[in-house]
Amino acid sequence: MGRVTAAPHTAPLEKVRPEIDEESDFARPWVTIVHNDPVNLMSYVTWVFQQLFGYSRDKAELLMLDVHNKGKAVVSSGARERMEYDASRLHSYGLWATVNKQ
Repeated sequence: MGRVTAAPHTAPLEKVRPEIDEESDFARPWVTIVHNDPVNLMSYVTWVFQQLFGYSRDKAELLMLDVHNKGKAVVSSGARERMEYDASRLHSYGLWATVNKQ
């Protein structure tokens, strides 16, 4: 007589949606931060922000004032590689910039 095999009993698959922790490394973008220094003129920093990021004069001045008065300002945010690129461009203009998680 032939061997009879039964299909294993399987429960329907439950759809699982992974929960995204808003504070996880994947959910938070990276930022480029410009820090205050005693070397560069405020007008120069404003000009660099306009040239590198295409900011209007008003926005560039507001960011420069944050750097001057608060000691730092976030000038761009996004993927880590892009923020490292932005920081290297700022370094080439003599500005002190770092990359960090937002």
